[in-house]
Amino acid sequence: SVIKREERSPGNASEGCISYHESYATRSNPYICQMHISNPQSCPSSVTSNARHSDWLSPIFLPKIKIFMDNSDFSNEIWDRLQHFIPPFGWMELNYTVVKDVVSALPPLPDQQILQAAQKPQDPQCFSCAVVGNGGILNGSGVGREIDSHAYVFRVNGAVIKGFEDDVGSRTSFYGFTAYTMLASLSDTQLKKRGFSKIPKDNTRYILFAEAPRDYAWLDALQKNKDIIKGTLENYRKHPRDDFGDSFDPKKLFVSHPDFMRYLKNRSEPLWHLPEPTDSLYNAFDWSLLQVSAYGFMTDDFYKYSDHYYDVKSSPIKFYANHDFRLEKHLWKHLHRENIIKLYQRR
Repeated sequence: SVIKREERSPGNASEGCISYHESYATRSNPYICQMHISNPQSCPSSVTSNARHSDWLSPIFLPKIKIFMDNSDFSNEIWDRLQHFIPPFGWMELNYTVVKDVVSALPPLPDQQILQAAQKPQDPQCFSCAVVGNGGILNGSGVGREIDSHAYVFRVNGAVIKGFEDDVGSRTSFYGFTAYTMLASLSDTQLKKRGFSKIPKDNTRYILFAEAPRDYAWLDALQKNKDIIKGTLENYRKHPRDDFGDSFDPKKLFVSHPDFMRYLKNRSEPLWHLPEPTDSLYNAFDWSLLQVSAYGFMTDDFYKYSDHYYDVKSSPIKFYANHDFRLEKHLWKHLHRENIIKLYQRR
């Protein structure tokens, strides 16, 4: 049965917390409801620092929420709490054994400081990150070198690079996907023709947005180096390890935390009715150290551009029931206007 949203408890009213639905795992304290920003930041121009000065974002921003799961994120208590929410916001109707095996096998992520873990002593305190979408606005943009100049470059799904380096760059630090979007992209005939026939490798790390039971089944097969037994993904690829090669390193794969997904949903009420959120909005690790620029996402003049930068023939953007592009456009614009991120708008 689905549990309805509870009334705001008097003790949390001042912080805008909902006692049950807004209980999240954080880096400092598991399962607390915390809506204030208190820690001083070492990067004065980071997402967190800018959020602190935003009347719009400050009341709803949780800088310490756990973004990714590790092997400490499964217990019977956590299972009982998260099984009240459908994926990607929880574990409702998921197989207990599969979830237990998958989460327990995840490497530890101390304090979720993933970017800091790769930091060298001479590195600056601020990390610049480019989040690159696949929007047609990038075709002919010439911002490839600018994108590659960032410390970290994030890409998602069918991230075609070959032949478009001048517009989208060539580096991929992190590749984000769901099991379905990755396999569907790899099987797409047009994407293959454009050069996307395998996922980025070498120094790339991976972000799995676990949005459905099939993602947990896929991850279970990947971790155990076995075939997918049943389900829609079997039609694409039976052996997930084949896409990563013999040198697959579990420490390079990060899995989205259901609490983080639910937090984003709860803090973006217009998105409540959507069955799945947009992956591109989640590509941030330690907000206190990040300066984020977004490329290839919807802007006010979206009608001028093709759906994707790699389209052979110009094709208008398609609007889907489960992906509110107009709402996403409004959100990107708002984040840019509040100086939280920098949105590339080709002007």
